[in-house]
Amino acid sequence: MALKATIYKATVNIADMDRHFYYDATLTLAQHPSETPQRMMLRLLAWICHADERLAFTKGLSVEDEPDIWQRNDHNGLEMWIEMGLPDEKRIKKACNQSPRVVVYAYGERAGHVWWRSMQGKVASYKNLSVRFLDDEQLARLTALANRNLQLQASLQEGTIWLSDAQNSLEIQFAEWQQAQG
Repeated sequence: MALKATIYKATVNIADMDRHFYYDATLTLAQHPSETPQRMMLRLLAWICHADERLAFTKGLSVEDEPDIWQRNDHNGLEMWIEMGLPDEKRIKKACNQSPRVVVYAYGERAGHVWWRSMQGKVASYKNLSVRFLDDEQLARLTALANRNLQLQASLQEGTIWLSDAQNSLEIQFAEWQQAQG
């Protein structure tokens, strides 16, 4: 018998001061049986960082040729491809060729730093690629917020994300390993 996804509901109030974007969203996240709580919460945080009415979670780990999150335009064309983890160069190249904007959210300190040292020179020419890294300590604090019915407030300003629920409040900053140009 195949294992089923665990469903999480998240109600998120977002105030993104940098984009002057204010949004209330009710999201459903399906945690694949092989997905860790850390990865699932990072997916949610990535969605919050790029929040938009058209931003959507995909089938993710269940489908090889889709990102974890994407944004499509009115004509169903890709506007943004968001990937979690440490993708190989072939996958990054595919994403950069298919979408005008690609963001990789890397995590896992040991593996992440080794991965970036090996990838940095290979992906530097992709001008539409941003690579953001979240260290283990911040990821652990983020993961501690996980529950099946999340109610979060998020404020974003100048690269800092303040995230809170009824009991906890945390400040998150990504290391910007590569920023898209233009």
